[in-house]
Amino acid sequence: MTRLIDELKKLPGIGGKSAQRLAFHILRSSDDDAHSLAQAVRDVKDKLRLCSICNNITDVDPCTYCTSPTRNLRLVCVVEEPTNIAAIEKTRHFNGVYHVLHGSISPLHGVGPEHLRISNLTRRIDKNEVDEVIIATNPTVEGEATATYLSQTIKRAGVKVTRIAMGIPVGSDIEYADEVTMLKAMEGRREL
Repeated sequence: MTRLIDELKKLPGIGGKSAQRLAFHILRSSDDDAHSLAQAVRDVKDKLRLCSICNNITDVDPCTYCTSPTRNLRLVCVVEEPTNIAAIEKTRHFNGVYHVLHGSISPLHGVGPEHLRISNLTRRIDKNEVDEVIIATNPTVEGEATATYLSQTIKRAGVKVTRIAMGIPVGSDIEYADEVTMLKAMEGRREL
């Protein structure tokens, strides 16, 4: 039981109490449920990998985005994590492909550009396979640092670089916006 609790505590957002509750839940669950959970963990580790082109999590290589005949392979959207792709796909307005960095530049945490998965993006650019790169990193200090670094690196290759707009979310009140959000909204304004 102690070993299971220790392993569960390694999961993000799971502290000692939560790990203990989960361990006892697993203990009380049926054998089939416990085996199903264990098999699901094994399957994730055995069957999923990173796409050799974009670094997205996939069970086929290259992934379905990179091999889709309906997607614009010359338009690349750069995101920090694979989970960011779902938010973009929900819009149903992006028909390009992706590139997943698996993190962002964070000097305070010892994460530099060399720790991110940038090499296959630069290879795609060097092969003249990309017309535009949309940088869709998070609007955080780390996300901005990553966007700035990528922009400087990619612009040297002569590729168009754009950044997603940021600012006031639809449906909210301006009076509740913080200074940074308001600044980004003003900077990202467009002509009507």
